[in-house]
Amino acid sequence: MNIGDKVRLLHGNEEGTITKISGSGRIEIEIEDGFKIPAMKNEVVVIHQTEKEYFGKEKSGAPSKAESLATVKSHQPQTGLFISYVPLNDKDLSVHLINNTDKDYLFMASEVFGDNSRTLASGNFSAKTSQKIDEKAIPQFEKWPELFFRFIPINHKAEKTMPAFEKKVKFKASSFFKSQQNAPVTGKKSYLFPLDHQTKSLDINQLNQELNNASAQPVEKQFKRPDKEIDLHIEKLADDHEFMSNSEMLRLQMETFEKNLNYAIASGMDEISFIHGIGNGVLRKEIHKYLSQLGNIKYFQDTQKNRFGYGATLVRIN
Repeated sequence: MNIGDKVRLLHGNEEGTITKISGSGRIEIEIEDGFKIPAMKNEVVVIHQTEKEYFGKEKSGAPSKAESLATVKSHQPQTGLFISYVPLNDKDLSVHLINNTDKDYLFMASEVFGDNSRTLASGNFSAKTSQKIDEKAIPQFEKWPELFFRFIPINHKAEKTMPAFEKKVKFKASSFFKSQQNAPVTGKKSYLFPLDHQTKSLDINQLNQELNNASAQPVEKQFKRPDKEIDLHIEKLADDHEFMSNSEMLRLQMETFEKNLNYAIASGMDEISFIHGIGNGVLRKEIHKYLSQLGNIKYFQDTQKNRFGYGATLVRIN
């Protein structure tokens, strides 16, 4: 049993990825929604690949639609900038940056420690090349610092100017150890992640300013009425959520919740439901705590058990 193994609890339905092993027989498991739960080694069983392959197939023996799409996607050429973790043995990984584009870049790659940082590599990054920047130990996965990248495109002739961009990366075990595939350029089997997919974050300060200025113009022109049901699952809010820490995901979910609740109130809606899932209940607790402090909420409650499994909250507005 090693860090990165997929396991199932013997006395429950939870499945997840081992992120930490201690000498006392205790382990830490990261489940699908990004939350971590403690367990003993004798309380879990490793899910072997043969089991996954057997039970993952449809009864007809034909590949599912999702499997067919995944197969097609795996054969499509992967273009862009990537970070690749190549296994050296069962404990160590070699970290590489990959430039599978036709553009040269200036780059900098750093590890972030709060207000401090350590530069791993910098310089020219030619098209269709890779550069090794570090090595990492799998047993220390939970202690890996956040990564920060900056890329500046180079134009060797007069052509359209592309903007420079930055990227922060913090891995979760549940997504990291699922990402193994053959990397472009090197062709090596590795844990592979794109670096040039950007996610637009919500500007909560701008939102608050909009709400404070609501009286300056008619409500129907200032606010767009939100849907009656708002899905707060992280995969609905961010394309690159696998790079986000638990706190970053929770912050984005709460910002989305607050924005849509404010818009619902401002546009005169009577009620709105927020789908937050079950998980370990952290997001639900934060939502209920926030609602309990508002004076213009008639009441709120868990709702629609059959549809959401008590994974949603209905808010009635005064």
